[in-house]
Amino acid sequence: MAMDARKQRILEAIVALYSTDGEPVGSGLLASYFDMAVSSATLRNEMAALTRLGLLEQPHTSAGRVPSAEGYRYYLDHLLTAPGATTLPDSDKAQIDAMFDQMDIEPEKLARSAAQALAEAAGCAAAITTPQAPDLCIAHFEVVQVGRYSAAVLAVTSAGGVRTRVARVETGLTRTDATQIAQLLNSRLTFVAPQDMDPMLIASLVMAAGRRLAPVVLAAQALVATEPQAYLEGAQYLAQMPDVRQNLGTLLEVFSDSREALALLAPDGGKITAKLGTDTDPAMPGACIVSKRYLAGGGLTGTVALIGSTRMDYRRVIPVLDYFAAKLGHSMAGQSA
Repeated sequence: MAMDARKQRILEAIVALYSTDGEPVGSGLLASYFDMAVSSATLRNEMAALTRLGLLEQPHTSAGRVPSAEGYRYYLDHLLTAPGATTLPDSDKAQIDAMFDQMDIEPEKLARSAAQALAEAAGCAAAITTPQAPDLCIAHFEVVQVGRYSAAVLAVTSAGGVRTRVARVETGLTRTDATQIAQLLNSRLTFVAPQDMDPMLIASLVMAAGRRLAPVVLAAQALVATEPQAYLEGAQYLAQMPDVRQNLGTLLEVFSDSREALALLAPDGGKITAKLGTDTDPAMPGACIVSKRYLAGGGLTGTVALIGSTRMDYRRVIPVLDYFAAKLGHSMAGQSA
């Protein structure tokens, strides 16, 4: 049985109506949605056909229909991504622009602030990862004396970003110490890929720097090995969604490990990707993760994602996600628009 245009419109309508109140959709309500342009009898026949196709489910014998997991999958893959299917009003764009104008441009702070703003704008949980590139490395080190017993290690990445870490030197640090160890780090640790930074290299650097300056070397090592971080905000929205609430513990556990969170959020290429909770690892029935990659310049990319109920209002939240991804990429790259 083929999916013709009428069946597609009916599936779209049922997804929209079910997202509003979470109640099964009957033929009478559906007829009202179409302004009585289609008879209830015809709608019942089409709904029965969509049920046989596995795109709708009937929770109870006398109840209306709800989208099945396969129905949501079809909707997300074929109907929501059609050209012009979703647009964001200019007023919403202006509101998001104003949010970004107030954010700190430092990557970690920007990612966390943007995730908070996105969660508030969409009314569900939001997650954002800091930008990263497969070949990102440290191009230059600076060591700055901060008080008598501390050193701030600054690392400039090959993409122009800056990472910092403070090391405490128990025996005290002089400006001469700071200059000499910066020279050592720049001669031995720049343009070293994280996977090539073995224990022998670090041990030789500690020996060259001297035991008392070992904390500075270890701080530099940590900066080279820094991995992208994933920030989750708006988890309180999930606690208010009955069909997602049971997954909150699982989601928080995933986000305690950045690598697991990055894998969960990863979109498919450059397009918006929707993952149903039945397809994720670990599985989170009733949930959906909608994500998109953002481009931060210099080959750096990150992920913006919304996490909510399978019956979230996709036509409202996806344009918000899309615009956030574009704005975040510009902001991470230091661009104004």
